[in-house]
Amino acid sequence: MIDWDFALNTASRLARPGPQISVAEVAEAVAELREGALTSEGPVREFTNLHACSATAPILVVDRPRWIEANLDSFKMLMDPLVAKLIEANKAPGPVGRAVSSKISGVELGALMSFMSSKVLGQFDPFWSGPNGEAGRLLLVAPNIVQVERQLKVDPHDFRLWVCLHEETHRVQFTAVDWMRDHLKSLMAEFIDATDFDASSLSKFMTEGVSEFISIVRGSSESSLGDLFQNDKQREIVDKMTGIMSLLEGHADVVMDGVGPEVIPTVEQIRSKFTARRKGGSSFDRLLRRLLGLEDKMRQYRDGAAFVRAINDQVGRDGFNAVWEKPANLPTKAEILEPSSWVTRVHG
Repeated sequence: MIDWDFALNTASRLARPGPQISVAEVAEAVAELREGALTSEGPVREFTNLHACSATAPILVVDRPRWIEANLDSFKMLMDPLVAKLIEANKAPGPVGRAVSSKISGVELGALMSFMSSKVLGQFDPFWSGPNGEAGRLLLVAPNIVQVERQLKVDPHDFRLWVCLHEETHRVQFTAVDWMRDHLKSLMAEFIDATDFDASSLSKFMTEGVSEFISIVRGSSESSLGDLFQNDKQREIVDKMTGIMSLLEGHADVVMDGVGPEVIPTVEQIRSKFTARRKGGSSFDRLLRRLLGLEDKMRQYRDGAAFVRAINDQVGRDGFNAVWEKPANLPTKAEILEPSSWVTRVHG
C-alpha cells in the first residue's frame, strides 16, 4: 500500500534545511540537549512521584532526516496489520495497481513527513523496540529547537532545558507506567479491526466525505481529514485515545510549569512566547494544521493541563496518580472536560 523507501526519499527531498548553524554550535546544541534530558529526569520524578527506569528508553538528538526515518519506521510497524487485513479481505489491488498506488501513497506520506519534520521539537516514540529490550525512545530535533529559540528570541540554554522537561516527562510516563505502551497498541489494533472495507463504507465516504472536506477547508468544520475515515466503532476508540493523549500532554505541560521556575530563570518569558506561537502561523499553516488534526493536538495540551490541575486541586498528587494504576482509571475524552466526573468514578 505504501512504498516506504519512496516515502523516505520524497520526504528527504522536500524537507527544508534547518537554520544556519556552525559545526561548533551544532556540537554545543546536541551536547546541551542530551545533558538537559538527563538533568530533567530527577526533578520530573520528584514532582510526579513516578518511578521510572531511564535505561529502558534511550535519548536521541536528531536532525530532520533522521526524525523522518524514525517516524516512517514507526508508521510502517503500525500499518503492517492493516495491510495484512486488506490482503486477507482480498481488497488489496493487483500487482500493477499496487505498484502504482504504493508510489502515490509514498509521495503523499513523504510530503506530510517533510512538513512535520520542521515543526516537531521533541517526541517520545513509545512503540520503538531496541535490540537489548529497550521500549521506546526520546527524540529531540535539534535544528527545530534552535530555529524556534531564535524566532522567539529567548535564552537558548533555558529554552533547551524547557523543551527537555516536557519530553522527559513523556519518557518518565511510559517507563514508569509499564502497561501504557501495550494499552495504546491494543487500542490501535482494535481500530484496525474495526476498519470497514465494504462497498457501502466507500460509498458513504464518497458522498458525505467530499462535502465535509470542503467544510474543513472553509473553516466551518472542526473535523480533520482523519475524521472522514472513521466509523462509529473507530470514533469510540479515537475518543479513548484522545482522553489518553490529552492526559499525557497536559500532564507534561503541568510538570514543565511546575518544575520550570525552580531550574529555568526565564521560564515565564518562554511560556508566554511559546503559547503565543502555538496560536499563530500563516493562514496556510493554520489550514494545514486543521486538515491534519494538529489543532486537536493544541486542544489536548490545553484541556489536558486543565484536567490535571483540577484533579490535583481536588484530591492532591497522590489522588491524581491513581490515573496511572490501571487502564480502567484513564480518563475518557468526556472526563477530560469534566474532571469532577473522573474523581467520582475513580475515588467515589
